[in-house]
Amino acid sequence: MRILIAEDNALLRAGLTMLVNGEGIEVAAAVDNPDDVLTAFDEHEVDGAVLDVRMPPTFTNEGLRAALEMRRRKPAFPVLVLSAYVEDTYAAKLLGDGASGVGYLLKERVGDVGEFVAALRRVVDGGTAMDPEVIAQLVSRRDADDPVRRLTPREREVLSLVAQGMGNAAISEQLVVTEAAVGKHIGNIFSKLDLAPHDAGHRRVLAALAYLRS
Repeated sequence: MRILIAEDNALLRAGLTMLVNGEGIEVAAAVDNPDDVLTAFDEHEVDGAVLDVRMPPTFTNEGLRAALEMRRRKPAFPVLVLSAYVEDTYAAKLLGDGASGVGYLLKERVGDVGEFVAALRRVVDGGTAMDPEVIAQLVSRRDADDPVRRLTPREREVLSLVAQGMGNAAISEQLVVTEAAVGKHIGNIFSKLDLAPHDAGHRRVLAALAYLRS
């Protein structure tokens, strides 16, 4: 796997590079601003990108805009954005195109190497990796027509864990229920979100995106 890293903090940029290199992931370029990451994106064949949301010159949403531009140039290009804060508006924009391969994690998650690398690999493979705190804020913004409102509280709980990238076994362990019960909840979720069986290969991602999208 080859990735790009965009992080203006030199120490964190070097730390991220060392961290993923230690996991066998090649860093094609590690830059400190959105212009350079777009240049590197055009110059290198990479499988995904890790970007800080706030970068120079305004330190507002440059990283997110770079992520959206990469996905405009190459639809569904996997991007994992990092932020020190829960910036739900930016997360909603990133999810707005309905494509897979997106992640939004708080920087404090990087401290858990195993969790971070697993999230990065999941995003590159076309899945999602959303921070639970980001999910909570996105859900609080829902309107009355949102199909997710058809779900029971338990089904929402299961779907929240799916959106975090957890498999059925991990969800059953988290909720202390059988995998069969988790499978039944997920089947009900697919039905209530009108995800047809022919979408079988992508229904978990589509369900997660429906849940996360504002």
